[in-house]
Amino acid sequence: MSTVDLHTLTGAYALHALSDDERGEFERHAADCEACTQEALELSETAARLGLAVSAASPAALKSKVMRRITTVRQDSPRVVPLTRPPGSGSRSRRLSRWALAACVAGVAAFGGTTVWQYDRAQDANEQARQSEQRTDAIASVLAASDARTKSAELADGARGTVVVSKSRDEAVFIAAGMAAPPSGKVYQLWFNDAGTMRSAGLMDSHRTAEAVLLEGAVDEASGMGITVEPAGGSAEPTSDPIALMTFPA
Repeated sequence: MSTVDLHTLTGAYALHALSDDERGEFERHAADCEACTQEALELSETAARLGLAVSAASPAALKSKVMRRITTVRQDSPRVVPLTRPPGSGSRSRRLSRWALAACVAGVAAFGGTTVWQYDRAQDANEQARQSEQRTDAIASVLAASDARTKSAELADGARGTVVVSKSRDEAVFIAAGMAAPPSGKVYQLWFNDAGTMRSAGLMDSHRTAEAVLLEGAVDEASGMGITVEPAGGSAEPTSDPIALMTFPA
């Protein structure tokens, strides 16, 4: 893909409409292109606000209605085709039936194991989706708050960060673009700056160069935030000098 083409992908990137390969290629390009980084960041913020303008909550009774219908709607019965047996095939059919029965039992056992595995995977996926939806809703609520205040700054290696603070919600969101991957076995950790004392505010995704993160915990009297490089899993307190410090908007 040419550089000209990559310049046109900021909108699709902001809406998460790129394939994994395209996203990776765009993020590598954006790391060296300040214009694309800034445009993608602004489009992401705008998309979040516009999404809230047309969003509508599902009726409270919708889930119970769907679950109730599941128990009352009958599945279609399988179509049965009668089989005709040629003369003299009785003993052979009985032998084949025993083999078929054994195969069916083995198949059912295997299918049962597969079903349990698929169910567990589905449950995990549903839980991940639920958590992701909750995080997205929380981030969108901060961005759309009537008292939301925004401040942006250049970070290390050409990255850019924007922090959005809502005093009414006592929450803050950090939006990063063009972040370099942390060293192997390390992770970026966010911190509230409480008059010089750093209070953990959560971890960033090590596999993403652009991300919106709801800072964990209340803003309280924090005057800003910082980012450090910590061992995987994070630390109780910073173990390295901040790679970035940002003051909160007034």
